[in-house]
Amino acid sequence: MDAVRSLAVKKTCQRAKHLTTSKYSDKIYKQITHFNMKTKTTIPFEERPKGSTDVMWRYSHNPVIGRYHIPSSNSIFNSAVVPFEDGFAGVFRCDNKAVQMNIFAGFSKDGINWNINHDPIQMVPGNTEMIESDYKYDPRVTFIEDRFWVTWCNGYHGPTIGIAYTFDFKTFHQCENAFLPFNRNGVLFPEKINGKYAMLSRPSDNGHTPFGDIYISYSPDMKFWGEHRCVMKVTPFEKSAWQCTKIGAGSVPIKTTDGWLEFYHGVINTCNGFRYSMGAVLLDLENPAKVLYRTQPYLLAPAELYELTGDVPNVLFPCAALSDGEKIAVYYGAADTVVGMAFGYQQEIIDFIKENSL
Repeated sequence: MDAVRSLAVKKTCQRAKHLTTSKYSDKIYKQITHFNMKTKTTIPFEERPKGSTDVMWRYSHNPVIGRYHIPSSNSIFNSAVVPFEDGFAGVFRCDNKAVQMNIFAGFSKDGINWNINHDPIQMVPGNTEMIESDYKYDPRVTFIEDRFWVTWCNGYHGPTIGIAYTFDFKTFHQCENAFLPFNRNGVLFPEKINGKYAMLSRPSDNGHTPFGDIYISYSPDMKFWGEHRCVMKVTPFEKSAWQCTKIGAGSVPIKTTDGWLEFYHGVINTCNGFRYSMGAVLLDLENPAKVLYRTQPYLLAPAELYELTGDVPNVLFPCAALSDGEKIAVYYGAADTVVGMAFGYQQEIIDFIKENSL
């Protein structure tokens, strides 16, 4: 089996070489090997607190990234993390002290202690020369075939979904925006579905959207997107009020034998404003527009001081999830100010979704 995988790796690497310059070939091969050979990464994890019966729990040393982690930042939150080389890499939303929104690359050996670049990512043209952007925020990252793909909310006459790729988290190639304005929460699947790239998103407006359902779209080439289908809608207030105003995709979906495991946010509009919480859904592996199970109760909701107070109080916003097949670590933005982490066991989470489904 290892010999078969090794041959597949080499063939994939050979296909990748004509897509990029030779200076990347060794790094591409290393990344393909890491993912296709199923190398088991030691993800950050902390056991369930003594006496707790919760299916997911917070890291005891949250927040893992504070608002002033780099000199220019007013806040760092809603950020994405993936395994990379012998540790982890990430793309981080860092709003500066003028509250200009941008994305920054960062690296970590353990997924907890981070070195974030002090300067924002400078894009170079990818499949387009049009790389205009008024702002960038709420990134997600996933590895597909031979490179890492980044999506974010891109300012182009309003919010839409920006796309870029990188091989090394140093040079980022910006591609065409996926959709017309207005759209947010673009999240790619980590592999093609029926031969096409697939992305979850949430059509929106140009403000603090008081509505929103999750859709899926497909692309043959990461440039032209279509076949838009509704995946799931907000819930009736009386059935599950925490997700009755709007919902949005959170982490990159995790492939399991039970379906695609997707952590998402749900919002209720209270007399104190929007309140963001985290739930999870299982989507069909071959047709991810089909919901198999979806949590009626939330998994986590704002409760700790760093989630209840900040630039935008009462927000718990998942953007990334690491899995080793047994354990899961979720990175989430807290109160639009800092980054927190939460943990759980993958099968326990799946069982919880099935046993507490709408």
